[in-house]
Amino acid sequence: MLNKLERLLEKAGISLPSLQKQQLVDYVGLLDKWNKAYNLTSVRNPDEMLVRHILDSIVVEPHLQGSRFIDVGTGPGLPGIPLAIVRPQAHFTLLDSLGKRVRFLRQVQHELKLDNVTPVQSRVEDFPAEPPFDGVISRAFASLTDMINWCHHLPGESGRFYALKGQRPDDELQSLPAGVEVDEIVRLKVPQLEGERHLVIIRPNKN
Repeated sequence: MLNKLERLLEKAGISLPSLQKQQLVDYVGLLDKWNKAYNLTSVRNPDEMLVRHILDSIVVEPHLQGSRFIDVGTGPGLPGIPLAIVRPQAHFTLLDSLGKRVRFLRQVQHELKLDNVTPVQSRVEDFPAEPPFDGVISRAFASLTDMINWCHHLPGESGRFYALKGQRPDDELQSLPAGVEVDEIVRLKVPQLEGERHLVIIRPNKN
């Protein structure tokens, strides 16, 4: 697993310390083990998890600005856990409404000794952002409009929404609510992953 991860990282042009690589592999091990009972992800093969969950999450890291992030609808910790591993100096709140997922996240936090994550069981509309976040991240969570409407209270003055998408969501971009602007749309390259990947960065226009 470690060798496969190292090959994938090399293809993606990502360099990580040994500890972080081991933590990523250990996370896949926990995901695979708990998935059998908890049904956390439809991806069953650990090798496939390396591509579709780990690489697909960490390619976003260079585009994040700030040090306090919230991953809304994190599920089993995606992309929040891989991002927290590769950006240990930042803090990630992992928000999900399902108790079994949050229990899994606490186990991951304990076993991988991640002191920069906070798993929280809550609906996003009910979660107070105090203080506000630098970045609100979501992966396969909702449409851009729903994400902004449900999470509008979470980013700070200079905060951003980071939406991980497959194909470029042109239809969704046409119908964004008032009060936000598209900052950037980044085409992401994920080795061995079929299909397109895009990161849509949106900023609240709070003037």
